[in-house]
Amino acid sequence: MISETSLPGMNNEAVDSLIRTYGSHVDGVYGAWRFQLDSVLMYCITDEKHNRLRIIAPIANVDELSDKVLRECLSANFDRTLDARYCIHDETVWGAFIHPFDSLSEEQFQSALLQVSSVAKNFGSSYSSGQLVFGGK
Repeated sequence: MISETSLPGMNNEAVDSLIRTYGSHVDGVYGAWRFQLDSVLMYCITDEKHNRLRIIAPIANVDELSDKVLRECLSANFDRTLDARYCIHDETVWGAFIHPFDSLSEEQFQSALLQVSSVAKNFGSSYSSGQLVFGGK
C-alpha cells in the first residue's frame, strides 16, 4: 500500500509554493489562498482529507446578466473552456477548475491557473480558456 506521503501530485506545501511563484498579492493559509493572476482575483481551496482542489475566480453578478449571456457560458463549457468551467454559486458567476488533489501535476496546476484566469478575462467575448477549442470554431 502507498502511504499518503508518497502519493504523486499536489499537497498544500507545493500549492503554496506555486501560488506564490505565479500569483501576486497572495494572502491566506494552507488550504485557502486568495491571490491575483494577470489582474484576475482568484482563490485556491484544497481539502486534503477529501482529495479535492478548487481554483476559482469571481466574474459577475448573476442578476446583472441576460439569459443570453448565461446560455453562452453553458455553451462555452462544452467546447471553449477545456478544463475550466463557468458556474454559479451565491448569485455569482465563477470561473472554476476542480480536480482530485493528489493526482494533479505541477503542469496541470499551472495550466489550471491560466485557464481560470482566461475564462474570467474572456467572459463577454470569446468565453474561452484560451487553450483549445473543440470542433474547430
